[in-house]
Amino acid sequence: MGRNGQVAQRSVIRDLALRRTAGSPPGLELVELAGLAERARRHGNDPYASLRPAFHQLVTVRPGSRLTVSVDFTRYELSGGAWLWIRPGQVQRWGTDLVEAEGLVVAFPPGFPDTETAAASVADVASARAPLTPDASDAEGLRRALEHLRYEYEAMAELPLESHVQVLRHLLAVLVVRLARAYGSEPGRPVPNETFRRFRAAVERDFAVTRRVEDYAAALGYSRRTLTRAAEAVTGMPAKRYIDERVVLEAKRELAHGPLTVAAVAARLGFADASDFTKFFRQRAGTTPTAFRRTARGA
Repeated sequence: MGRNGQVAQRSVIRDLALRRTAGSPPGLELVELAGLAERARRHGNDPYASLRPAFHQLVTVRPGSRLTVSVDFTRYELSGGAWLWIRPGQVQRWGTDLVEAEGLVVAFPPGFPDTETAAASVADVASARAPLTPDASDAEGLRRALEHLRYEYEAMAELPLESHVQVLRHLLAVLVVRLARAYGSEPGRPVPNETFRRFRAAVERDFAVTRRVEDYAAALGYSRRTLTRAAEAVTGMPAKRYIDERVVLEAKRELAHGPLTVAAVAARLGFADASDFTKFFRQRAGTTPTAFRRTARGA
């Protein structure tokens, strides 16, 4: 693909790796919400800081409880029975009610769930931004799937490690597929097709390299029109706007949470210079990078 100006620089927003708890199986962590703050402090992290996890998190809140969490500049208030999928790369910040919340976080790295069906479900559900409150039938299926996953997670000594991990992969796949079904059952929610899945993955990989639809079309073997139709069917916006929105999101993350100068953010995102980036950002965000940074940081 073609390049936009300078070579992208590395982000300085603090990444959060999935740390294995002693005695837990590799590749999967189940953590009670009420214990998440203490766990973060043990690992040297501020539980209420803005962090960029490198793993998936399925957050579910038990009936009668509430939880506040901000993900990429959107503040969510989860009530009992709700689910929220936080995907790798999103910048999150837990609310101060975390220690009082009752619920569970299922954390796993990309590629851990078993089967191609689960992998497709991960891609589809991860594109959903809002929390989900499933209907009664979906809620019961999710409860049973989570219950079985938790049982096997806590029964590590009953099977050889390889078999135990295999069981967890399959059971996580069940939970993911059920969650995908629950999201898909929402009236009016579009279902991503293979063309859009491939386009989305390419944008995630190369948004700091090129913002040209033609480059993505050539790399994926589609026409520009095909990518635009696929993007509009799922997101309601043409392919070009989808790419630009992804760049704006990353710019906002860096401006709000990182110490990079505007010029450094511009270079990281592939712009020739700061003025080019400022013009792009103002046209699409309605404000300048500097003004957005001041507002986002409460300055």
